[in-house]
Amino acid sequence: MKRKIKFFSGKSLFLKYMNVSVIIVFLSFLLLGIILTLTISSYWYREKHSALEIRAENIAEYIGMNIKSMPPDQSGRADFIWANNGYTQYLNRFLSIYADDVDSDIIVIDNSGTIVMSVTENPKLSKNERLVSDSVNKALTENTYFEKGNLGGVYSEDKYISTKAIHGGANAEVIGAVIVSANTRDIDNFMSMVMQIFFLAAIATLSMSILAIGVFSYNMVKPLRQMSMAAKQFGMGDFSVRVKATGNDEIKELAIAFNNMAESLSASETTRKSFVANVSHELKTPMTTIAGFIDGILDGTISTDKQDHYLHIVSDEIKRLSRLVRSMLNLSRIDSGELKLNYQSFDLLDVLVNVIITFEQEIDRKHIDIRGLDMITPKSVYGDKDLLHQVVYNLVENAVKFTNDYGYIEFNIIESLERFDFIVKNSGMGIGASEIEHVFERFYKTDKSRSKDKKGLGLGLYLVRSIIRLHGGEITAKSIVGEFTEFGFYLPKRSPGKKHEKNRENR
Repeated sequence: MKRKIKFFSGKSLFLKYMNVSVIIVFLSFLLLGIILTLTISSYWYREKHSALEIRAENIAEYIGMNIKSMPPDQSGRADFIWANNGYTQYLNRFLSIYADDVDSDIIVIDNSGTIVMSVTENPKLSKNERLVSDSVNKALTENTYFEKGNLGGVYSEDKYISTKAIHGGANAEVIGAVIVSANTRDIDNFMSMVMQIFFLAAIATLSMSILAIGVFSYNMVKPLRQMSMAAKQFGMGDFSVRVKATGNDEIKELAIAFNNMAESLSASETTRKSFVANVSHELKTPMTTIAGFIDGILDGTISTDKQDHYLHIVSDEIKRLSRLVRSMLNLSRIDSGELKLNYQSFDLLDVLVNVIITFEQEIDRKHIDIRGLDMITPKSVYGDKDLLHQVVYNLVENAVKFTNDYGYIEFNIIESLERFDFIVKNSGMGIGASEIEHVFERFYKTDKSRSKDKKGLGLGLYLVRSIIRLHGGEITAKSIVGEFTEFGFYLPKRSPGKKHEKNRENR
C-alpha cells in the first residue's frame, strides 16, 4: 500500500521553500527600504548643508564688504558699526529680501552674542536679545559651523543651522556672525510620502511573489516528493520502484537520471549509498539556480528580452548536472577497477595549449599573464589522452578560477630520464596549510563560501589524482597563503610496445 504524501506537513519541503522565499523577499524589501531611507536622508542633509552654508557665507561676505566701504575711523569700531541705524536698516532690507527668497530665518549677532539684525517671526530672536548657547559660541569662534539643533532652546524643534563669522574692522577681526536656519519638516514630509508609496508597492509585489512562489513550488515539489518516497523504498531494499517521468523539462531529466540511478543501485548496494549521498548533496545548488530562473521566466519577473540570457545560464547548470553524473561514473569505474586505459602517444604540450585556448576569454577578462609556454618544447607522452586531457583541463580551470585579476599562471613540463613532470603555478590567495592536505579528497572544497568556486563539484582534484595514479604517477600540491598555489604531477615514461597493468590501488 502506497503511503499518502502530505504536501503541507510541518516538515514539508513546500512550506520550507515558501517560508525561505517569503523571508528572502521580505528582507530584500526591508533592506531596500532602509537603503532608500538612508540614501534620501543623506542626500537631503548634504543639500541642506551646502545650501545654508552658501547662504550664510554670501550674507557674511556682503556685510563684510559693506563694512570695508565705510570710513576707516568708523569701520574700525565694531560698536559703531552695529550702532549705525542707517547701516543696519539698509542691511535689514537686504536680509528681508534674501530670507523671502530662501525661506529661512536669518540672524546677525555681534561678538557678544547680541542680536543686531534678524529676519524671523520668532519673538526670541528679536533685536537686542542676547543668545547664549554652544552654537553661538561656535559661530563666533569657528569660521563656519553646521548642525541640526534648536539653538540652545530658542526653537521648539530641531532645525538645520549654518553659521558664518563676519570679519571687519581695521584688523579684520571677528565682529559678529550670521546664523541661517531652516526647517526639517520638509524632509520629514517627503520621507513620509516616499515610504507610503514604497510600502504600498512592497505589499503588492510581496503578495504577487508569494502567489507565484506558492504555485511554482507546489508543482516543483510534487515530483520531488515522489522521488523522496521512491528513495525510501530503496532504503528498505525495494529497488523496483520507479519515478514517472513526465513533462519536457529539467524535472523530467532528473526523473530519468533518478531511474537510471535505481538501476545501478539494484546492481550494487555500496554504489547506491555513495551515489545517493553525494549526488543529493551536489544537486541542491544547480537545482536552486534552475528553479529560480525558471520561476522568474514563468511569473514574468524576467522580461522577454532577457529570457535567452537566463536560459543559457539554466543550460549551463544542466550541463553542470551532466558533468556531475559523468564524473561520478568515471570515479565509480576507477574505484571498481573497471576503467581500461586507452594508451596512445600524444604531445602533452599540444593538449596544454588547447586547454588554455578554451579559457582564453576568462584569461583575457581577468588580465592573467600566462608564463612559461614559450620555454616548453613538445613532449611526447604515452597514456590515455582523453583522461590526461581531463587532468590538464581540471588543473588549468582551477588555476584560472582562483588567480587574482592581473595575476599570473606559470606552466612547465620537465622531461627527465624516467618521467615527465607537469607543473602549474598561479598567483592568488593560496591554500592554508590545514587545508592543502585535504584538497584531493572527494567533494572537498577549500572555498567554503563559494565566492569564487560557485559551480565546482568538489570532484575535480579527486578525479585528477585517481587518473594520475592509474598511470602510475602521483600529484602533489603546495601553497603560500596570499602568494601562490602550485600543483604538480609526474608520469613515468612508458614504451608503446610494453604491456601496461592498471593501478587498482584502493582509494
